Amino acid sequence: MKTLQDYIDKLNSLHFKEMYENDFFLTWEKTDEELEAVFTLADALRFMRENNISTRVFESGLGISIFRDNSTRTRFSFAAACNMLGLQVQDLDEGKSQIAHGETVRETANMVSFMADAIGIRDDMYIGKGNKYMHEVADAVAEGHRDGILEQKPTLVNLQCDIDHPTQVMADMLHIIHEFGGVENLKGKKIAMTWAYSPSYGKPLSVPQGVIGLMTRFGMDVVLAHPEGYEVFPEVEAVARANAEKSGGSYTKTNSMAEAFKDADIVYPKSWAPFAAMEKRTELYGKGDFEGIGELEKELLAQNAQYKDWTCSEELMKTTKDGKALYLHCLPADISGVSCKEGEVDASVFDRYRDPLYKEASYKPYIIAAMIFLAKFQDPAAILKKLEERNAPRVLK
Repeated sequence: MKTLQDYIDKLNSLHFKEMYENDFFLTWEKTDEELEAVFTLADALRFMRENNISTRVFESGLGISIFRDNSTRTRFSFAAACNMLGLQVQDLDEGKSQIAHGETVRETANMVSFMADAIGIRDDMYIGKGNKYMHEVADAVAEGHRDGILEQKPTLVNLQCDIDHPTQVMADMLHIIHEFGGVENLKGKKIAMTWAYSPSYGKPLSVPQGVIGLMTRFGMDVVLAHPEGYEVFPEVEAVARANAEKSGGSYTKTNSMAEAFKDADIVYPKSWAPFAAMEKRTELYGKGDFEGIGELEKELLAQNAQYKDWTCSEELMKTTKDGKALYLHCLPADISGVSCKEGEVDASVFDRYRDPLYKEASYKPYIIAAMIFLAKFQDPAAILKKLEERNAPRVLK
């Protein structure tokens, strides 16, 4: 049985000092040891909650959430993470703010950050926009802190952008690590990141890109599968290839879902929009061409409909390693016969993996809390020790 001291000792063995007072944008901008520190601290925070030890490291302060796309799991995960650390969450509704009257990013970022310790942003809908906006916010609050406007520099956490979804894929990875009994058991495991049919259009590319950008760092054999025309960012593929070469794993591509599933240890079937279409949509929105957007939507739905056979079926699952591959999804999944007529996954497959899927999602609040924790404290291991010595219960009994 692990103790909190085990996690403290592990943190003390890792080099992650550059995470202090820094933000979290993309997983491939972090070192292997920095990612390991996030996983270790996330597990430590979960251990503490399960053992009724308070993890409040702030007595006051705000976590600002900015969601430019709909969200359930990530929105509540950010709120849970902030609450776990003692921060109160305030959502910035841009429609009700002075942003609607032309307030600049620089001004908004500073005005909401006087007592903010963390800012979480989801901006994933437009190519070339989301990650750029996050950097603008981070730069604005850093400048405000340097100029003495802000007493502290809020940590920015990417809750999903146009390039990566780091909190999701880090939660996915921690789930995989636990399911396979440790990082040391992942080398040579095959993971199939595959496109799957959806009756809706315009789903971001950030999940498949985040998966190939992260999973290739662990010596795994990562396969990206999609129909022709559903390519992801070439820059992210370059990251995946470099990661695989360094880790001793592999990164390959195929236009066959069956080929990707064959003998796979892990499968991640999920719909996403074609890269070219997302670029076109961004251009149309920039011009305010809503008629063009409507036409593009019709084209994409028709394009998707050509690949209804790209679904995670019982038959395909039988071709995986021992017929028992770990099924992953960021949720919500398009479930055939349940949430839609035809979709990403058979109802029977989804039902069989429902509990593991919910467990997979449960890691996200701890991942986000760990990202904030590592950025706010210069010696996180010492802070964990203080929390252990304080021994304040989360729930009075």
